[in-house]
Amino acid sequence: MDVSMTMWVLTILGLCALIAADFFIGRKPHDVSVKEAGVWTVVWIVLAALFGLGLLFFGESQASGEFFAGFITEKSLSVDNLFVFILIMAKFSVPSQLQQRVLLFGVLIALVLRAIFIAAGAAVIANFSWVFYIFGAFLIYTAWKLIQEARSGDEEEEFEENRLLKSVEKKFGVADRYHGTKLFVAKNGKKIMTPLMVVMLAIGTTDVLFAMDSIPAIFGLTQDPYIVFTANAFALMGLRQLYFLIGGLLKKLVHLSYGLSVILGFIGVKLVLHALHENGVNVPEISIPVSLGVICGVLVITTITSLVAARKQAAEEPQKDSIGA
Repeated sequence: MDVSMTMWVLTILGLCALIAADFFIGRKPHDVSVKEAGVWTVVWIVLAALFGLGLLFFGESQASGEFFAGFITEKSLSVDNLFVFILIMAKFSVPSQLQQRVLLFGVLIALVLRAIFIAAGAAVIANFSWVFYIFGAFLIYTAWKLIQEARSGDEEEEFEENRLLKSVEKKFGVADRYHGTKLFVAKNGKKIMTPLMVVMLAIGTTDVLFAMDSIPAIFGLTQDPYIVFTANAFALMGLRQLYFLIGGLLKKLVHLSYGLSVILGFIGVKLVLHALHENGVNVPEISIPVSLGVICGVLVITTITSLVAARKQAAEEPQKDSIGA
């Protein structure tokens, strides 16, 4: 897809306008209700759908298919981020009325960092086609690791601050309590960070770890930087509302890791096949419609089996309690 600099600028300005509207509507710190989270989740999904349909309307049918496949993949992978976000919120004891603000700015930091990753990835792919082998192998390895972790039942129970975050805290210092929505406060004539600023940085920088598999995954569906960026942007900007909407349901998605591993493994194989095809090897390539069908199918099956398993487990717990008593 040939995207002019004007289109890039208009797209970024449009996203900034949407983000600004989201911020000003919910600028007052408050507890987010399920209704509010649901409305905004639908708004961001509808906006993403309109963007994808807009590409189709202007004759970019392949770009439209790639966008929807990329958006759904990024959205499903970003759900896994919510587990870590919950751990971060608990680690820093973030007041419920400030969590919305934390997620908004944390996601913005993540989006900027991902944009850098996307630009670097696009540059590497444009000059070194063999990188598809590395991306493919990495995704297949990540898929295998996810299955191993899911089967062993190992879950990360505590959030550990990364080195970048620790160095920033050491340099600027951190206040011992929250000061409303303030990011910096004065102490002994020196400006220090509030815990609110620390949590925002934690959310944003931790997302980079997730980008290590999600960015190669979407490049496996499209090599168009414009599609990769917009799919990431729409997926990330709706993540904040999704946190409040399904935060309590995350524990019921017991088969999520299996579903994500299948998706990553599938895209990894797709990347390897694409690399072989680029090098003149006569192998079949997986089309975007097939990719979209597999991704959607896996997510639907994973969600259904997770809810059935969670309901079965909930029904068995009272029986175990009565036997134990």
